[in-house]
Amino acid sequence: MSLPTDLGADLMKKNKKALFIINPYSGKGLIKNHVLAIIDILVKGGYEPTVHTTQERRDAVRVVRERDRDYDLVVCSGGDGTLDEIVTGMMQSGFKTTIGYIPSGSTNDFANSLKLPNNMKKAAEVIVNGEPFSCDVGFFNDDIFVYIAAFGLFTEVSYGTPQEMKNMLGHMAYILEGVKHLQNIKSYYMKVVYKDAEDRQTEHAAEDDFIFGMVTNSLSVGGFKGITGRNVLLNDGLFEVVLIKRPRNPIELNSILTALVSEKFDTDLMYSFKTGELYIETEDEVAWTLDGEFGGKHRAVTLKNKQNAIDIKKQI
Repeated sequence: MSLPTDLGADLMKKNKKALFIINPYSGKGLIKNHVLAIIDILVKGGYEPTVHTTQERRDAVRVVRERDRDYDLVVCSGGDGTLDEIVTGMMQSGFKTTIGYIPSGSTNDFANSLKLPNNMKKAAEVIVNGEPFSCDVGFFNDDIFVYIAAFGLFTEVSYGTPQEMKNMLGHMAYILEGVKHLQNIKSYYMKVVYKDAEDRQTEHAAEDDFIFGMVTNSLSVGGFKGITGRNVLLNDGLFEVVLIKRPRNPIELNSILTALVSEKFDTDLMYSFKTGELYIETEDEVAWTLDGEFGGKHRAVTLKNKQNAIDIKKQI
């Protein structure tokens, strides 16, 4: 005997499984006050959630990598670093499941790029009622990043700033910490080779002393919108790259800051371009940050954009 159409549809709807991964220490830990409401929204949306609270750094990578293929959705609550772990585990697993993101970090750059609500319950409703959006993922040698790989000035700030300070001040903490480093700017002599954004085959090269560089797929960095350039798309298979040369005097440093704030990157003091792949080589080891977390020290790195690598729920 066949089931009535409506009843059969309801049963199928209620059979959807969701893995809900929570970083309980992200931001101010406010997720603890909303967990039951979020679970209720998921259940009402037809999902049976399995909840896992992260126990240590990289725990989410392992959990997502080893997840059952039967999950229809992987939901995460945390900052962009938590999302990075989710995406890394998913890429390592070799199969793709739609991601739902409830931002609860101190800055949430990638969530802002996706225009996800800051309100956690509204973000959960987007997961239930929104549509999957395919976006790019970055490969950094053997590692993964979602929205930024960076080196140099200010980069150690993101993983060196105490969590308590991030919780209190948000992205202003990055600025306050970064000012301490201005008096002793370190530069790195680098050779950069990158693929042309148009034909994706022709190579260009640059060699110079750089104090800062970022390879991004985001509309904002550190809470600042527009700093990654204009006409940014999250699914075009291209990174936005900014490499800042070493200033020879305070006037040039001020010109660099002005260019970043005004989004005018056509200056002799920096390189700005789009590419799907680039290679960076330097004589000294350079510390990198990936999505706000320490990414190790390297003399040579290859960065590649994998287009439409993940599906993440966003507002219709």
